[in-house]
Amino acid sequence: MSRRLIAVTALVVAASALTACSGSSAPAQSGSSSESGSESGADFGLVKDGTLTVATEGTYRPFSFHGDNGTGDLTGYDVEIIQAVGDKLGLKVEFQETQWDAIFAGLDAGRFDVIANQVTINDEREKSYLFSTPYTVSPGVIVVNEDDDSISSFADLKGKTSAQSLTSNWNDLAVESGAKVEAVEGWSQAVALLRQGRVDATINDKLTYLDYETTDGPTGLKIAAETDDAGKQAFAFTKDKKALVDAVDGALDELRADGTLAEISKKYFGEDVSE
Repeated sequence: MSRRLIAVTALVVAASALTACSGSSAPAQSGSSSESGSESGADFGLVKDGTLTVATEGTYRPFSFHGDNGTGDLTGYDVEIIQAVGDKLGLKVEFQETQWDAIFAGLDAGRFDVIANQVTINDEREKSYLFSTPYTVSPGVIVVNEDDDSISSFADLKGKTSAQSLTSNWNDLAVESGAKVEAVEGWSQAVALLRQGRVDATINDKLTYLDYETTDGPTGLKIAAETDDAGKQAFAFTKDKKALVDAVDGALDELRADGTLAEISKKYFGEDVSE
């Protein structure tokens, strides 16, 4: 999961990458309370009038996936939030399930109005795209066994062994903190070694840990420390969608104020990760 939250920074814009999977629809519920809903998106430059066309992977649990082991309806954290936004705007929401490597190219080509797929805001992406206000905030964390009190800061990793994917930014942080690194392929292998007592810690983003704890807990693990800076994820739009971005931001403000964002967060992560 962390590859998209902290490791992927390059924009994929090649037109030859347009190999999207067949789309699926999941209309938002009616009953919008937003004034924007009365416009039915007429001023938003939508792909389809009255419909918010959303690009998402559909294979990226817990953000965008199919329940019942891949055979059920499209669901997930990002899916529920963008559906709630559509409801506020009085728009039907139609999902186009698209491979990650083609998702920005499809947005550039005008096939979608927005990407809802835990896109991390960074300087490089902001040169080419507009972003909504963030709906996910996730710092990096050190995860240890719950009976281990020897690590309470990143400085405490000096001389310890941390299980890390060598291609991730978290590996760089572990090395900078003085840890010895045990190379692993990903989160599952890292926590397996940790629970077996073969390493002292692993560093990853907080969402990864919270999803693991919510899905498989109690796991016998805990967060020992967090980074000062947090990654922020938001909906991504092309530069010509300023009116739509403003409307989405207004809807997100309402959803934050009425507790909807916190409710969806707690459903998937056990706590509010929306701010």
